[in-house]
Formats: sequence, structure tokens, C-alpha cells
Amino acid sequence: MDYLKANARKLINEFKGDDFIYGIGCLNRAGEIIAPFGSKVLLISNLEKRDPENYKTILKSIHDHSIQVIGHTPSSRPNSPREDVLRMKHSIQETNPDCILVVSGGSGIDAAKAAIVLADLGGDFDDYFGTGKVTDKIRKTEKKPRPCIAIQTASGSAAHLSKYSNVTDLKTNQKKLIVDDAIIPPKSLFDYSLTRTMSSDFTCDGTFDSLAHLLEVYYGAGADTIDKLEEIALTGIELILASLERSVADPSDLAAREALGLAADLGGYAVMIGGTNGAHLTSFSLVDILSHGRACAILNPFYTVFFAPAIQRHLKKLAALFSSYKLIDQKAAALVGRKLGTAVAEGLVSLSRQVKFPASLKEINGMTDAHIKKALEAAKNPQLEMKLKNMPVPLSAKHVDEYMEPILQAAKWGDFSLIKSFDK
Repeated sequence: MDYLKANARKLINEFKGDDFIYGIGCLNRAGEIIAPFGSKVLLISNLEKRDPENYKTILKSIHDHSIQVIGHTPSSRPNSPREDVLRMKHSIQETNPDCILVVSGGSGIDAAKAAIVLADLGGDFDDYFGTGKVTDKIRKTEKKPRPCIAIQTASGSAAHLSKYSNVTDLKTNQKKLIVDDAIIPPKSLFDYSLTRTMSSDFTCDGTFDSLAHLLEVYYGAGADTIDKLEEIALTGIELILASLERSVADPSDLAAREALGLAADLGGYAVMIGGTNGAHLTSFSLVDILSHGRACAILNPFYTVFFAPAIQRHLKKLAALFSSYKLIDQKAAALVGRKLGTAVAEGLVSLSRQVKFPASLKEINGMTDAHIKKALEAAKNPQLEMKLKNMPVPLSAKHVDEYMEPILQAAKWGDFSLIKSFDK
């Protein structure tokens, strides 16, 4: 474990350098990451209710750096609803801070990123969904969004490190993405001890989100990124395999909490090199019945089988790793083709079952065929096409019904045999 953690730190330092403070017991450095961006800050947080002592630590550090909190607004609900983003936008416009400090899990950080874009660049959500739309608006208007400084409180999304902002329309229960380097927090902090207050369910949700980042980006790696992404992914995934059950059994286990935090940050590194794909894409249409991490946990085994012919190198490595943690038989690494993909998929299911997670959509209350229909339609939306293109077996909108529907039906019934192999 010590070697894994040391390698994770090496990779994270390589990724973020001095722009990211992380570890156990670093929360008292909060003021450090705000100070370069001005003396007046708007604070977005719910930490004062959940963890008042650590909230006081943040406020003291801010005060010690002669920074004034000129306003405070609550963080976001799960999945960053549009309404919460708009509330934050209004707070930014009313207080006119030099920068925004968001102390939250991924949903709050995502919402803050989007709120800054709307407050400082104008327009509506649909102006920015997709890739590079924020940068385009900056060029056209010559306006610059003020900085979003992030303190992460949950292991999972790595929103504090990434160019992504997920926003959900609660009227349609559809999530969409803003993807742009312009919304990356310029400075961030993650004290892994903050995650001790995460419930067992929340811990698993966040960890399976981290796993999905590592897994999906690894699956989609090109020839120019495969070596680096393999190191990132296998390090992060092994940290999860070694620590998830321990964290669920004992939330105060700081060594396990640190491991899951490092894995989450490695997931952030991964998504800044490549992109997530199938499971993430489908999860965006299931927000009314499933948390994001839980949706990815159910879906990734089925996409693994679909992708299998294109990711044999990846699956060999994963099979060896999974067998070393007794998730699958040691002989699985000798398999090839779809059989190898199915073995790795079964390992992912075994990991879910270890923490009493569902392994099929039929186990989810409220799941209907309408969800599958909505997911298929969303996959054809140009605002989400980057997920189709990121697949190791890339699909176009015209292929969605023929190949993605069998994947989702397989996920519904928990039956890998329903998945149709892609025929170019």
C-alpha cells in the first residue's frame, strides 16, 4: 500500500504541481489558495452544518491571510440542478467578489463553475453545453470569468481538478456537460480527513465514480496516451480494491480514506488526459432513480463486454489485478476476446456485490423502459457526442439504437449475452 500511495503522489504532483494542496491535515492552508486572487471572496458551502470544526479551520485560515468573506450561499444538491446554479449566479452578481471559494463535494463545485460562467459571461446554459464553448465566448466577448477556488470534501468526482461541470435539468431529469479548460479551478485543496463524515453509501457512490473515471478513460486511451493512462488507472484502481471495504467498515480509518482520496485525484488526472464514455453517458439519463456512482457501477461491466475486442491489452492487466484481489479466478487472464471482457466484467460485479451495490438496472426502484429510451435519445444529442467519440468502439448517432440498446437491455436484466458485438 505504501508503494501505491507513493506512486499516486508522484503522479498527482506531476499533474498539478503547486496548484493543488492535498493529504491529511492540510485544511489550515485554505487561505493560501485564495490569497493570490484577491481579498474579497464569496463562500459557497454547507460544511458549517456537517462539520463545524473544520469549517472554523477554513475561516481562520482565510482570516489569517487578510481575506474578507463578503457573502455566503449554500452549496448544491446532488447532480447540480439548474436552480442551484442560478442561485449561485445571483449571489456572485450581488456580492461582486474577487473570487469564489467553493467548499463542497463534486456537485457543489460543478455548480459553482457553471454559475461563474453565467454570471461573468452571460447567456444561458445551452450556450455552454458541449466542448470549448466557454473559451469561444471568452474570445468573442473579451471577458474573463473570475476564479473558482475549490476545497473538495468528498472522494469521487475530482471536480476540483477538472474541466468538467455537470448540470441537471430537474424538469427532464437529464444531465448535460460543460467541458472547457477555462473552468478548471486554478488552485484547489483536498484534505482527505474531511471524507470521514461521508456515509457508507456516499463513500461507495463516490468511489465507483472514481473507478469509472479511471476505467473509462483507460479503455478509451489512444496509442499516444496508453502508457501514462495505464499507470494512472492501475494505480488508482488498486488503491480502490485495497481500501473500499475498509472505508465502509470503518469510516474513521484514515489510511483507507487517504487511499480513496488519492484514487479520486488520479481519476481527475485521467479525465484531463482522456474522456469518459459509455457508462457516464447513460448515467446522465438515470439521475431520477440512481446516484451517478451507482449508475456507473451498474453500467460499466456491460460496456466492458461491448468494448472487449478493442481493449484486450487493458483487460489482461485488469484481469491480473482483479484475480490478485480474488474478484475473479486466476485463470481468467489467459482468456481472450469477449470471454476476457466478460471475466473482467464479472470482477466489477463482484466488487459491487462486496459492498452490497446493485448489479443490474432491474434491481432499481422506478426503473422503466422509458429510461432506456431517454438514454438512447440523449446519446444522439450533439451536446453529448464527445462521450460516443471517447468509446474504444466509437459509435455515431446512427449506431446508437442498434448497439447501445442491447447494452442497456443487458444492464437491465443483468445478462451479458444480450450485448451485440459491433460490426463495422
